[in-house]
Amino acid sequence: MSLIEIRGLTHVYSQGTPFEKTAIEGLELAIEAGQTVGLIGHTGSGKSTLISHLNALLKPTAGTVLLDGEDIFASKAAIRRARSRVGVVFQYPEHQLFEETVYKDIAYGPKNQKLDEAEIDRRVRQAAAFVGLDEAVFDQSPLELSGGQKRRAAIAGVLAMEPELLVLDEPAAGLDPAGREDLLEKLFAWRQARAATVLLVTHDMSVAARCERIIVMSDGRIAMDGAPQDVFARGDQLQAIGLELPSAARIAALLRDRGAAIPPSVYTTEQLADAILALWRKGGAAC
Repeated sequence: MSLIEIRGLTHVYSQGTPFEKTAIEGLELAIEAGQTVGLIGHTGSGKSTLISHLNALLKPTAGTVLLDGEDIFASKAAIRRARSRVGVVFQYPEHQLFEETVYKDIAYGPKNQKLDEAEIDRRVRQAAAFVGLDEAVFDQSPLELSGGQKRRAAIAGVLAMEPELLVLDEPAAGLDPAGREDLLEKLFAWRQARAATVLLVTHDMSVAARCERIIVMSDGRIAMDGAPQDVFARGDQLQAIGLELPSAARIAALLRDRGAAIPPSVYTTEQLADAILALWRKGGAAC
């Protein structure tokens, strides 16, 4: 059984008004426990609408969302269970910080889960450590933190709930390259330690390339769904719906056009570096 199963999901905003807009229509999707999934698509493709259904923030106009086979909208209790098991970190989550101190902000979710103080404290400190947030800031106001620290505090607040499915909407947006890489490494380490399921919504193809599965959305529907190498092999189709290949894949294609024996499966910086090094070694051996 899939952790998340979506059947015939349709969502219409402002239904019955002159502003009616169908954001998602007839969407079918299943996500297995333990997967890392990249969700990509142009602005307005329906990504944010989709993820807002996963923990019952939006109710479908039609269709169902199942969590371990249970309709998450079946009852108020089912909605509560979904919101405890599915953690969503929206884009620029630092805008959601609101408590008096950083500690209280991270503890907000676990406290609402009715956990005892010792367990709340354990989760707060563990979540802060996972995202690289120093405990020295616990007593500060979230407003006193730097931009990067605010991002980490907001994400820690969701991690502290120990969700089975973690959904992150552009978690590295606005961060410098070093900060982005550090945050992503910590998130992937958290996923591995928790054996959790992660859904990364991103415009950054190099981020999506790090996932084991990529879902491409276009006009409220799923346009592609598969392993990164299979999705990125369809570069012309990606470009037709307004998306680009990862920079490493584009460089690899240019090198192939110039006669370099770079495999078509290269789409990450690490793979490209290995392929170029292998060519250099082969050339050196030939000499």
